[in-house]
Amino acid sequence: MTTALVTGAAGALGRAIVRRLTADGHQVAALDVDAGSLEGALNLKTDLRDPAAIEEAFSETAARLGPVGILVNNAAIYPARPFLEVPLTEYDDVHAVNQRAYWLAAQHAARQMGEGGGAIVNIASITMHGGWSDLAAYVATKGAAAALTRALARELGPREIRVNCVSPGAFPTAAEEIHPDPEAYNRHVLERQALQRRGTPEELAAVVSFLTGSDASFVTGQTIEVNGGWVMA
Repeated sequence: MTTALVTGAAGALGRAIVRRLTADGHQVAALDVDAGSLEGALNLKTDLRDPAAIEEAFSETAARLGPVGILVNNAAIYPARPFLEVPLTEYDDVHAVNQRAYWLAAQHAARQMGEGGGAIVNIASITMHGGWSDLAAYVATKGAAAALTRALARELGPREIRVNCVSPGAFPTAAEEIHPDPEAYNRHVLERQALQRRGTPEELAAVVSFLTGSDASFVTGQTIEVNGGWVMA
């Protein structure tokens, strides 16, 4: 039984990932700034802007469940604001949660994995391909997540640690609240997708499950697009 740690576990995608990894037979630590209540998981309230809190979460996970063998960096914040109006404090918060926490969590996970191998999955976003107005900080961090994936896959490969990235499309989650007209946004999405329906969080979780499992034992450094054919890599 492997210990898995998932960040951003309280959101729709995070909850689906935690449920899927639990169903796969893993012991799961679910981290989020909001107190979680995911059944079957070790729920840890963690502010990912605080490096000490991240370290404490990894230490508690190892003490209670065993060393982390799977890490899913899923947490993200996405304040919407025109680029010229973004204050530095807001940019720093976005970077801290969406990028720096990915870096720190990967360091802690790789140390616990040691030479025995493991799997890291970073969650990016379709927005990194074409840019999105009013989300420059978020888009920048998601592009960084994909780039970090390739760098870590190269460096950690000799230790049998596989590092991959999943890039979700427009899943119906709370993130869509930033769009003023949900019905218009839904039409916008379907007009661009090859598949004429919205994806479900469970479909994204299935890809994460594959990348963390033995069937993907020779897959590393890859970004898998899960977007219904909106962007085709």
